[in-house]
Amino acid sequence: MDIKQHIQNSISEILKNNYQIENLTLEVQQNKTDFEGDFTVVIFPLVKLAKKSPDVLGNELGEELIKQGTIENINVVKGFLNLSINNEAFIQNFKEIKAQFDVKENKNQTVMVEYSSPNTNKPLHLGHIRNNLLGFSVAQILKEAGYNVVKTQIINDRGIHICKSMLAWEKFGKGETPETTGLKGDKLVGNYYVEFDKNYKAQISELKEQGLDEETAKKQAPIILEAQKMLLDWEQNKPEVRELWEKMNSWVYAGFNETYKRLGVDFDQVQYESNTYLLGKDIIEEGLAKGVFFKKEDNSVWIDLTEDGLDQKLVLRGDGTSVYMTQDLGTAVERFKQNDIQKLIYTVGNEQDYHFQVLFLILKKLGYDWANQLYHLSYGMVELPEGKMKSREGTVVDADDLMQEMYLTAKEKSEELGKLEGLSDEEKEKSYEIVGLGALKYFMLKVDPKKKMLFNPAESIDFNGNTGPFIQYTYARIQSLLNRANFTEGDFGNYQPNASEKELIMQLSNYKEVVEKAAETLSPAQVANYVYDLVKTYNSFYQNNPVMTLEDENAKQFKLQISDLTAKTIKKSLHLLGINVVNRM
Repeated sequence: MDIKQHIQNSISEILKNNYQIENLTLEVQQNKTDFEGDFTVVIFPLVKLAKKSPDVLGNELGEELIKQGTIENINVVKGFLNLSINNEAFIQNFKEIKAQFDVKENKNQTVMVEYSSPNTNKPLHLGHIRNNLLGFSVAQILKEAGYNVVKTQIINDRGIHICKSMLAWEKFGKGETPETTGLKGDKLVGNYYVEFDKNYKAQISELKEQGLDEETAKKQAPIILEAQKMLLDWEQNKPEVRELWEKMNSWVYAGFNETYKRLGVDFDQVQYESNTYLLGKDIIEEGLAKGVFFKKEDNSVWIDLTEDGLDQKLVLRGDGTSVYMTQDLGTAVERFKQNDIQKLIYTVGNEQDYHFQVLFLILKKLGYDWANQLYHLSYGMVELPEGKMKSREGTVVDADDLMQEMYLTAKEKSEELGKLEGLSDEEKEKSYEIVGLGALKYFMLKVDPKKKMLFNPAESIDFNGNTGPFIQYTYARIQSLLNRANFTEGDFGNYQPNASEKELIMQLSNYKEVVEKAAETLSPAQVANYVYDLVKTYNSFYQNNPVMTLEDENAKQFKLQISDLTAKTIKKSLHLLGINVVNRM
């Protein structure tokens, strides 16, 4: 148990025994003010209940805490009780952190995390990168917090968008393949999605010149009518359409897998929308029988959510084809049927907030008990200094191109600073990749998921400040120190920690609390900001505590041990963000 938790437990006992007050938690904060002491207790919530002044209560509470042995001094300032912890408690806390470092509390619950879920009509882009990194990191954090985790994606492998790229390839592709062009399959297919849009716009312009208004032109353009027919042919299992679909999807999957591998994300399960949209249709039939849905004159199926403050929502088109809601209903039901899961998290951008609000409400109305355990991890869009991206116009930032740019920038910066001199070419290449992708991942994840973010590659790769390379560099610096000292763990006797070491111990003891909070809020930013604060604290300690020149072996051993534990905590924290470390930088 860390010192903070020990203090909170002691205070609860004192409140119960001395004031007959239960179910009141006084806030205990690490003291970062100019007041003396290591922790501060906020007294104000107790004042009204105990009917005493803050100063009187602070002194009474402080004296009782001193009797318990962990606290050696107190002072009360305007309703804040400041506590100074004795050295023995810090050393004991340090030993407990080390002993419990790899111990996890088993929550005995399984959580499914969905992320990525791309369309098979284009390659992954910058927005997908934030999605994948968020979902993967949340899964890592939940595992660390003691949950069983199933990582999944549903691939949107059918629908009008996919038919657009298929039709364009059929019309304009001249039989080219990834092999004949040297392009990754997802990029080749994505090019035809852009080609479709170019031709579609040209046809709209022609129809407008013939006197049609824009909306009518959009509906009557021959190429969009062909794409709509292809979708119906696909749903009716027309062999040549299915063969083309399977061929082009196989190209895309091979391309996606390359991207996922380099990005460092993976999945335990993969579902395909082409398998789940029919399940959704079965649920629509059940909902109609229960009176949850209703049909309109054109045979389309709807749900009326006006009494819930929403609107009427289409769940099946009049021609019998699915909408996104149809397959999302089917997928959710299938996941809970096939897996023993207690919670399902959807990692999807905030432009889909309303969709998930409706989805969860429909599932509740259909009577699924687990509908209360669905959560939408809604995140803000990623923008670039030059503005938003548009995939159909081919103005997106390609995920593969971005990763390559990060690798090249890391290489350039490292060579410029002479960071990797003495390493073999193979070791250097590996380091450039780890540092470049670490910069990308940290920059993406240090921002609260709910916030829109502006991605600046040059800023993310800086070796100073709140960046991945700065944190990786500190880890490498500690490895260098431990290697120079030929560190092996031993006894440090009755060593008394100094102020910077106490601060470091308190930071290290916060790790598990941070993980719990990050798991509860589904925010990797909690871990990113924690590890950055830890690194800043360690660097301050490193500057003010020379190790190699020490003659006192107990002091040297303790400083090496606290350095080693800091490095392990940095590595574990970065692992939760999907970031690797290097031993030399």
